[in-house]
Amino acid sequence: MLRNPADDNATPLEGIIGDSPAMQAVYAMTRRVAASTASVLLVGETGTGKELIARAIHDLSPRGSGPFVRVNCGALSESLLESELFGHVRGSFTGAVANRAGRFEAAHTGTIFLDEI
Repeated sequence: MLRNPADDNATPLEGIIGDSPAMQAVYAMTRRVAASTASVLLVGETGTGKELIARAIHDLSPRGSGPFVRVNCGALSESLLESELFGHVRGSFTGAVANRAGRFEAAHTGTIFLDEI
């Protein structure tokens, strides 16, 4: 039997389960977005699998060979978040004893996943 190549977009992604029509739409959208160079905003309740979809988009994208950097923004105060994301230079604040690259720089050529914004 011949397969329709368009059906491949609705096949499950590695590590993600579900074969309902809604999940097939998620698989297709994930593959479509992965081919794009656009930034992606994933929204949903805690525990719905946003990180799994973000990882799948990363793995399927041209940036898939680069790093996947996850930042739990909810676990950091506003002042620490800025330093974590953008880095800092030695002496820029109390406790900054060395230069430190930020997570955006660490994700260069890859993907940054900002969780719990």
